[in-house]
Amino acid sequence: MNTLYLSRPKVRAFSELSNIFVKNFKMKKILGIGNALVDVMTLINDDSILGKFGLPKGSMQLVDREKSEIVKSGTVNFSRNLASGGSAANTIHGLAMLGMNTGFIGSIGNDELGDFFEKEMKSAGVSTILIRRNTVTGTAVALISPDSERTFATHLGAAVELVAGDIDAEQFNGYDIFYIEGYLIFNKLLVEAACMAAKAKGLKIALDLASYNVVETQLSDFKEIVEKYVDIVFANEEEARAFTGQGAEEALNTLSQSCEVAVVKVGSEGSWVKRGDEIVRIGTAKVNLKDTTGAGDLYASGFLFGYARDQNLEICGQYGSILAGKVIEVVGAKMDSGTWDKIKETISGIS
Repeated sequence: MNTLYLSRPKVRAFSELSNIFVKNFKMKKILGIGNALVDVMTLINDDSILGKFGLPKGSMQLVDREKSEIVKSGTVNFSRNLASGGSAANTIHGLAMLGMNTGFIGSIGNDELGDFFEKEMKSAGVSTILIRRNTVTGTAVALISPDSERTFATHLGAAVELVAGDIDAEQFNGYDIFYIEGYLIFNKLLVEAACMAAKAKGLKIALDLASYNVVETQLSDFKEIVEKYVDIVFANEEEARAFTGQGAEEALNTLSQSCEVAVVKVGSEGSWVKRGDEIVRIGTAKVNLKDTTGAGDLYASGFLFGYARDQNLEICGQYGSILAGKVIEVVGAKMDSGTWDKIKETISGIS
């Protein structure tokens, strides 16, 4: 069990804040773009299976369809479940569950998994812009170790067929914030086209750095995109180190020189947020850790929810911490409606 704090919440009557909560939902709209995947959440009982498949623990490895099928068949006897996934899709889904007006751009197959992905996103209230392909829908096999660390074997499938030509300026109409998952950096032309379209429409751009190994591989491209387009950067400690070569606090300062808001998450120790000369330290709540899948994605959901409501950095970080803390108490990046009701009640009590 991880035990830290949420800094100085102020509680009002729930009925009063509930009205404020709903009213502020209508203020801004958030559009996301990312790899549209179906997560195959798999609980493994021994890390040796990661070695068998050549998957470094805690990493996200891109694999071809053949290896994806090998991993799936090799773990068929373990407990597993399906959920719509992909980093940005998780974040946008979380925002929709909070009541935000959201949209998502992605590419899926003309198959049952594609139907499954679209249905899950729409059922949450997400306005989907999904291009259908003849290629199979991508899957992310998440192997969850006994210590709750997750390792991904990701076959992008149709997701990787999203290209710059699919970006249309009209897709950004009415939105205020554009959220990009860093995994798209392998298609820099797509990221640039999307960023330019967003900026032309006056949107703020938020970017999550995805995974430390992705940052290491695509460092120069990441730095260029951040410098030219990005207003908000999300990174965990390993990603921040890969980007800057520095520890969390120093990395925060370095990242903040290239964007309006820099966020560095340090796991059970919470997160650091910086805007200009303002630095805020956010702790975490008491949690019963089960699976870290989606923690960063849902942190971004909470943070952007606060940011879209013009909350201060401390409250934005608290919202992020609340969502991240709740999602790691379940397997996968999706939570049931009862949990979301509790989350909204908690958020309504913070000002």
